[in-house]
Amino acid sequence: MTTNANLERVYEAVLCGDREAAVAATRAAVDDRLSAASILNQGLIRAMDEVGRRFENGDYFVPEMLISARAMQTALELLRPLLVDSDVKPAGKMVVGTVKGDLHDIGKNLVAMMIEGAGFEIIDLGADVAPEKFVSAVRDSGAQLVGLSALLTTTLPMMQRTIQAFADAGLRDQLKVIVAGAPVTTSFAAAIGTDSFAENASRAVTVAKSLVA
Repeated sequence: MTTNANLERVYEAVLCGDREAAVAATRAAVDDRLSAASILNQGLIRAMDEVGRRFENGDYFVPEMLISARAMQTALELLRPLLVDSDVKPAGKMVVGTVKGDLHDIGKNLVAMMIEGAGFEIIDLGADVAPEKFVSAVRDSGAQLVGLSALLTTTLPMMQRTIQAFADAGLRDQLKVIVAGAPVTTSFAAAIGTDSFAENASRAVTVAKSLVA
């Protein structure tokens, strides 16, 4: 198996959402002495970029995005120690979570996986996250990005309270905040002082890349 063929196997496995094949192809690429960076960039990230493109074009839907993202994550777990040893830097660091009072996390999970698939380090705080927990996570990680998610209309005000908590902690100027969720609109995002709004997981990747560019 040639080096190029191994990378293509990684790419195709992630694109098809085949977890076992993604792990096997990643392991084969490692055994063939490919660099961790090349497997990440030319295999995993390239595949997730294509997943996002297909979603935007209407060729993929949320289930396809989800199984591809899970395959990518499984392969990435195998690759992560090698990335650390090789001192491969992430594209950026992002803290994500569903705001306090909201237990919904499916959309947040998909966004986190897609952005991780774009080469970012993700600090996932889960659901029902209080503003002070977001603040602590940003301080501890040095993240440049924060993603706030909400599904319930009643929890939307907590997004603004979380953004205010960053300001009160003196962190707002060093952060880019993205909000997402079914009830979130562009006008709401602008009104509460966010940096961007993502209507879906694919768009969240584009936004995250642009904000750290």
